[in-house]
Amino acid sequence: MDGAFSQRLAAEYDRLSDRLRQAGDYVAANPLNTATRSLRSIAGEAALPPATFSRLARRLGYADFEALRDEMRSRIDRQIDPHGHSFADRARRLQQDQSTGTLDFLGAHRDACLANVQTLAVGVDHDLLERTVERLHRSRRVLLLGALGSTGIVEHMSYMANFLTDNWHIAGRMGASIGSALTGLGVDDSLVIVTKPPFARKSILAAAQARELGVFVVVITDSHTCPALAQADAGFLVPTGSPHFFSSYVATLFLVETMIGMLAGRTGTEATGRIAEVETRNRKLEAAGG
Repeated sequence: MDGAFSQRLAAEYDRLSDRLRQAGDYVAANPLNTATRSLRSIAGEAALPPATFSRLARRLGYADFEALRDEMRSRIDRQIDPHGHSFADRARRLQQDQSTGTLDFLGAHRDACLANVQTLAVGVDHDLLERTVERLHRSRRVLLLGALGSTGIVEHMSYMANFLTDNWHIAGRMGASIGSALTGLGVDDSLVIVTKPPFARKSILAAAQARELGVFVVVITDSHTCPALAQADAGFLVPTGSPHFFSSYVATLFLVETMIGMLAGRTGTEATGRIAEVETRNRKLEAAGG
């Protein structure tokens, strides 16, 4: 959460009405929702009138609630990419620094990846993460969707999950129709989308269609501007800063591996037996050769 907002809220908290405190508590606990969702949606989730949030913003010294939202957006963007560099900026800087010998790329990339993981581990909403994994555990089917650079992430997530269960599937794999994968899904199912800029249009549309079907939608991205967040029941922003010319996926891998590890802790002895059987079959297949 943005330090300026937290300082303003702390300074006024004892003098706020119960409703304004409730609104302030919601914003403090849900910076991502505040930055990405409409005021009507935020108010509905907090069970407060929209005007309460507008009054809170003015009471804390903002021109209006949109100004408060802008501050949250700026803070989130700085957490995701502290330097504010575009892909093109990064490529130019990378070329310049390497040509002049001023860049220890190995060290710089290491430090950036470690910082991304640390920022994610400290800043992630632990309650939301627990609720999300629990919902995935209880889902009849879990559909995974990733395009462009995110394709490999959902492949890895599916690979890990299939050691534990047989109800996780990748949408659109090997040219298969995403529409056919969504068909038949409902309130007992979940969709996990991993998408980074440039956001794949099919991922955005799939999130909207899944939401219409009552599917539990999880979106993992690196920017509050991701359109799929508006459809998400659970949204996670992952830091991707790097001296590279493209965004780092190290923290994203850290998050999805954490989610699967938490899932494994919920699956019990049946999953343990499945893992053992998968390993046995894999050894037999390797022994067969050819």
